[in-house]
Amino acid sequence: MEKDEFRNKLNSKYFNAHRIEGIIHMGACSSTGEKDASYLIDNNFNATKELAIYASENAIRFLYASSAATYGDGEKGYIDSVAILDELRPMNMYGYSKHMFDLWAKKHGFLKQITGLKFTNVYGPNERHKADMRSVVIRSYEQIKASGTVELFKSYKPDYKDGEQKRDFIYVKDAVRMLLFLLGKSEACGLFNIGSGKAETWNSLVEAAFKALDKKASIEYIDMPPALIDRYQYYTCASMDRMRDIGYTAGTSSLEDAIFDYVVNYMEKDRYLGDE
Repeated sequence: MEKDEFRNKLNSKYFNAHRIEGIIHMGACSSTGEKDASYLIDNNFNATKELAIYASENAIRFLYASSAATYGDGEKGYIDSVAILDELRPMNMYGYSKHMFDLWAKKHGFLKQITGLKFTNVYGPNERHKADMRSVVIRSYEQIKASGTVELFKSYKPDYKDGEQKRDFIYVKDAVRMLLFLLGKSEACGLFNIGSGKAETWNSLVEAAFKALDKKASIEYIDMPPALIDRYQYYTCASMDRMRDIGYTAGTSSLEDAIFDYVVNYMEKDRYLGDE
């Protein structure tokens, strides 16, 4: 149902809370370029707060999507510790909207009973609808099919060559496995990074897409929009120590294998996860 209808029914006690075992709250505005502060606060902060309170009042397991965008430029590292929350400085309004809820949950003691998932760069089937927020994997696929060349942003820092900016990429299938693992661990409360624990370059990601299509890599480096230059993360790499400490032992797919699966088994066949 639509978000507003759902929120009204939640507040009117429409749902039978005794039948709800858990709530996984992924809904949010994920646009890193969104400038409407009121919209972000209501959509990403207030709505999450309402769900968290509902879950707490009814003893329901609650997991929600935070974001690696809350780490800002990474000056304080990428450690999913509640202790350093107050020191983090996100680089855009989206990151701040997510950070606001993390801080609220800490202040009011909710992080002792709910679980925040700090997703890094997630990619995989079923993201066609995300418009400008689609992953670079699907953008690369579309550009390769259309022109044979993929565009990446130039680097504006001397210690990073063009396309050598690094991110922690995680395949959606690996992210879901981690999420479901935490859902079944009632003692796993607080914040947890959902990432690969590896920093890979944009060049490597795009080259993997070309390889999946059995084509020679052709990359063009273009100017970054001025509004992004001072707000661009050049490096992210999630610490996965807390996941390991809670007992998660499964690894994650290699970048090349995951992109091959995504490109060959989904995009090339125009398939979606629900078709399996």
